[in-house]
Amino acid sequence: MELIIAAISLGLLGSFHCIGMCGPIALALPVHQYSPIKKYLGIFLYNLGRVTTYTFLGVIFGLLGQSFFLGGFQQILSITIGVLLLSSVVFTNVKSLNTVKGLGFIYSFINSVKFQLGNLFNKKGLHFLFIIGLLNGLLPCGLVYLGIAGAIATGHYMKGAEFMFYFGIGTIPVMYAVAFLGQFITLKYRNHIRQTMPYVVSFMAILLIVRGLNLGIPYLSPQFEKDSHKVSCCEKPLHEKQTIKCSPKKCH
Repeated sequence: MELIIAAISLGLLGSFHCIGMCGPIALALPVHQYSPIKKYLGIFLYNLGRVTTYTFLGVIFGLLGQSFFLGGFQQILSITIGVLLLSSVVFTNVKSLNTVKGLGFIYSFINSVKFQLGNLFNKKGLHFLFIIGLLNGLLPCGLVYLGIAGAIATGHYMKGAEFMFYFGIGTIPVMYAVAFLGQFITLKYRNHIRQTMPYVVSFMAILLIVRGLNLGIPYLSPQFEKDSHKVSCCEKPLHEKQTIKCSPKKCH
């Protein structure tokens, strides 16, 4: 339950950032020619597409986190996520990726997604709105980076998918409001919101790095349990079928 609350809270509170970043896409959705019912349905399909992509990303990055947890590298994982989030702030301007050796493919991929989005906005049909949402979920976004960090931290692909699903659900109310009332949100206000996101991401990144430093500070930087899966030879097995072979001399 805590996982669901954390994911929805992150999506809901962070979705105000979407007004500045994803707002232009939501405002440009080709739904204004439809009747009110079809308009609601179209916006729903757009958001369903975003949530679907987020859930898929949750599976992928949840698997990544699972491999770290199984290997006992929780501490390294937390620091790595923090560093990557800080890097995402440095490379907020996606165009700069084209100048970084080895990262040009990311720039090409994002350009390809934007090109496909541009084509879809000129097509008629509610099903195209779902595809627009799918592609929108792949665009770089500081809020999504935070969601992905949460998915990795769950340490399991199913929990990662669940986290990102509810994260996406949390963003829907604000995105609906933008699609319907976006004309009342000025460009100046959207720019102010967009400018605050790097600070939020940086703050979360620093918290993750401090957490990974294993400083023994309750809640902020707790001690990671090492080798917690090992059972002492002198301990009683947890299950009847569990057997432990060891030398009797080790037990006193």
